[in-house]
Amino acid sequence: MANVMGMMRMRDFGLGSPILWSSSRLYSCTLHNKYQKLTYLNQKRRYSVISAEASSEQGKVRVRFAPSPTGNLHVGGARTALFNYLFARSKGGKFVLRIEDTDLERSTRESEEGLLRDLSWLGLDWDEGPGIGGDYGPYRQSERNSLYKQYADKLLESGQVYRCFCSNDELEKMKEIAKLKKLPPVYTGKWASATDEEVQEELAKGTLYTYRFRVPKEGSLKINDLIRGDVTWSLDTLGDFVIMRSNGQPVYNFCVAVDDATMAISHVIRAEEHLPNTLRQALIYKALGLPMPFFAHVSLILAPDRSKLSKRHGATSVGQFREMGYLPEAMVNYLALLGWGDGTENEFFTLEQLVEKFTIDRVNKSGAVFDATKLRWMNGQHLRALPSESLIGLIGERWKSSGVLTKSEGPFVTEAVQLLKDAIDLITDSDVALSNLLSYPLQATLKSPDAKTHIEDKLSEISASLINAYDSGEFLNALEEGHSGWQKWVKSFGKSIKRKGKSLFMPLRLLLTGKLHGPDMGTSILLLHKAATSGIVSPQAGFVSLSERFAILRQMDWERLNEDQPPMESVVTVGLN
Repeated sequence: MANVMGMMRMRDFGLGSPILWSSSRLYSCTLHNKYQKLTYLNQKRRYSVISAEASSEQGKVRVRFAPSPTGNLHVGGARTALFNYLFARSKGGKFVLRIEDTDLERSTRESEEGLLRDLSWLGLDWDEGPGIGGDYGPYRQSERNSLYKQYADKLLESGQVYRCFCSNDELEKMKEIAKLKKLPPVYTGKWASATDEEVQEELAKGTLYTYRFRVPKEGSLKINDLIRGDVTWSLDTLGDFVIMRSNGQPVYNFCVAVDDATMAISHVIRAEEHLPNTLRQALIYKALGLPMPFFAHVSLILAPDRSKLSKRHGATSVGQFREMGYLPEAMVNYLALLGWGDGTENEFFTLEQLVEKFTIDRVNKSGAVFDATKLRWMNGQHLRALPSESLIGLIGERWKSSGVLTKSEGPFVTEAVQLLKDAIDLITDSDVALSNLLSYPLQATLKSPDAKTHIEDKLSEISASLINAYDSGEFLNALEEGHSGWQKWVKSFGKSIKRKGKSLFMPLRLLLTGKLHGPDMGTSILLLHKAATSGIVSPQAGFVSLSERFAILRQMDWERLNEDQPPMESVVTVGLN
């Protein structure tokens, strides 16, 4: 027996160490059905081991993501799901999805469907759970009440749980007294030592009761968290806690312990806010003789001010980012980097690469700051890394659905995407980029301080020469020949007005596009020409054709522009530089 009391070797997952238990009673370990089970021994202050081999499939990793369907999938929850997924896939194990819907008032099927949709969009496919089934179902807690009742009654029969007939008023009074005495607000144990006669008397009167778990009054519990290391709780701060409410509904911690054990979960990877729940759940595992999983508690995602990320900081749900035009590949990549890294400078990973490189020992225990600017930048990198056909398809569909174009494909779409892609970090940015290309804010640009030097550098004379080239057909004939025609014309035009380089291209850009900055000018002008001849641009897109632009140039009052005018802010070209 002395050997059994020592530190027993657990099955090697390459992770963590045993969970230690210290109390006024000693648990001894016996092997049964591949698990180390627990029995009480009446000895003082000794330690024993609880195995973390929780899977009925010997050595098999089984993890779970267990969201509550009471709202949208928060990015913190999505990261937890991702870490569970990566761990399972990297170990050749199973990723289980369980819906924790015991909060009947707040849980909705609509929220559940949203959670499933967001997980699927991220590419985190589950091996067992809603819509798939599995050998350990049902996978909604609301459908497992009979199981919880069975285990609660087992604890009642063993004496680990007792009926508590205290009213709400009595419980509140206990809290008030504890507060006055500056003690933890724990249950005083009024019904813990009640006689059978006292209990039967209350039952005969029909008094409502809860099931309350007996917590040892001395000792402590220590776990070796795979992320945080040793974590210890003193049992005298807990008090006997409820596992079944008076209406027959099980309490969260009881459900979780029963579910994780009966679903053979080997590792529980969850947010650090669940760390305090581990104590209650560990006590339940032990009392039922159920297998204990390894625990790994991931730090919270923080806002830039290092407070907990919330709605007041902007978008926080996966659905919101999807609607804003983010790619699932970018979301997965960025979420993985919130508290994890592979030890190199590399920041770009596909889901497959993350599976290959992920290890739980590289997850940081410090909080990770959510940087929306970096996420946007990373999304742009992933967007431009897409195969050309996929990128053109995505943006083309966006332009048609947003009403900028009448078609989602064709030469104009292909060339426009190739021209504008560097200015697009989100799919939704493509609307602004294309609208900016099609617009002609010449008047506003000419009134800006940045245009003054160009106006003073004989811009009116260059405009007159440009109009002559258009009227003669020389300019449009060059555009019909494509890029080679444009390049020949620019070279010829520059010679005719004795300009080259910046002194030629800057005034040309200003006169033809109405802007001082933008993407490649030649490609832009050719696209404007193609837009007019193809009829692909929607009437409501604000498109100013080349013919309309030259009409505006003819009407310009250059002398008035040279007069002194009050300074104005520079015009901003969104998304282009």
